[in-house]
Amino acid sequence: MFGAVVVGVGTAGSVRIRDLVAPLAGSAAEKLTIKGFISSRRSLGDQQGVSQISREEAVSREDVQAAFVCTENVSHEENIRTFLQAGKHVCVEYPMTLNHQAAVDLWDLAQEKGLVLHEEHIELLTEDYKLLKKETEGKILKEGTLHFTGGALKPGFGALVFSGIARLTWLVDLFGELSVTAATMEEDAGKNYSKMTANMLTSDNRPLTWIEERGPGLPRAKNINFHFDSCTLTQIPPAPRGAVGIFMQDMIHFSAKLAGQVSPEELQREKTRILHCFHVAERIQKLCQS
Repeated sequence: MFGAVVVGVGTAGSVRIRDLVAPLAGSAAEKLTIKGFISSRRSLGDQQGVSQISREEAVSREDVQAAFVCTENVSHEENIRTFLQAGKHVCVEYPMTLNHQAAVDLWDLAQEKGLVLHEEHIELLTEDYKLLKKETEGKILKEGTLHFTGGALKPGFGALVFSGIARLTWLVDLFGELSVTAATMEEDAGKNYSKMTANMLTSDNRPLTWIEERGPGLPRAKNINFHFDSCTLTQIPPAPRGAVGIFMQDMIHFSAKLAGQVSPEELQREKTRILHCFHVAERIQKLCQS
């Protein structure tokens, strides 16, 4: 068994507590048992029957072997480093850091300590994404656009490109490694509005455009326009709700890593994809700033 704590009790943290209290029967997640939750801002009563503990206690306790980091993006790096240095495995929401080098350093620290560092990517586990990936398999991309819209970013989420790295992860997972040719940022601080446009190329020089647009009142939506050799996809295929929730799927994957049930080849592919996305995101950020 692996004793675990949840750091942060927002929406994602509450779901993590729920799934740890009642893991999917017969899955690797049953190897995890929750020992407490951490909230650095306030003292709370029990949450779903789980007690609040301090970060200092979690770090020092021998019956805590893993931490789920569900805080604001800007504090991910510090929390990961603290728990890795204390010899604890870490599962963290994306993005694990807000720059490429810090992500590399944390992977190196985890490897040095012999620990699992797992960055959650629930966007790859949704039923509609799985169906979209199936629809694109075997097709040759000519050009494509992914345009995300959503409400204004809250403080602590970091730059637009890192807060939206889930969309970049979609594109890399669908079409392979990407290079950036241009990127621009439009901002209106008074209206709390921002729009990033990144122009990229696939390894066979097919153009891809990623647009991340945020502002008050904007609907949360992903709009696609992918032109292939045989067809054009302009809508994400609707899919029925999955039998297992996306956070539970992710927790099962993390648990399988803890149990040594994930092959070194799969672990390396995942790490390569994640670090590539950070590299691309940082390149986009630098172009936007210039």
